Amino acid sequence: MHRRLRRQQLVALTTGALLTAGLALAAPASAAPAARASTTPLVVNARWGTHCTFDRVVIDIQGTIPETTVTEVPELVYDGSGHPVPLPGKYFLEIRLHPAAAHNDAGQSVYKGPHLIKLNLPKLKGLAMTGDYEGYVTFGTAFATKPRFSTFKLHDPERFVVDVAHPNTC
Repeated sequence: MHRRLRRQQLVALTTGALLTAGLALAAPASAAPAARASTTPLVVNARWGTHCTFDRVVIDIQGTIPETTVTEVPELVYDGSGHPVPLPGKYFLEIRLHPAAAHNDAGQSVYKGPHLIKLNLPKLKGLAMTGDYEGYVTFGTAFATKPRFSTFKLHDPERFVVDVAHPNTC
């Protein structure tokens, strides 16, 4: 009798252990510890330059290049506050990346570029980071005259590029 009770206890313990292990293996990924790295593309820098026939803005991205739109806007405002961005110019482009972030999962900034800079290139007069909010990273560019622009992506490392045409300066 004692032997049968011991066997039943052993079977019960083994069954419980196997059941617990099976449940742990079948748990959804969302139940796993939150130590995984974010897959949201990170905006880490913005830079600019001038060439003979165009000014260029380059946005450096860690991860895949997110969907990006470039839109002419009547004025530049900071996301969230709506306050005007103090850049010189009469014409403005808004560059919006989504989904993207300029901060890591701990909320620390990973963006090393300028937040607001006035420039005196043939076409480009200023660049500002205007937002890093709810999965959107936004930049504004300023011009004295209406910009004619083209956009494209470069890879290895990942970059989003805006070229703004101007008369030949070379």
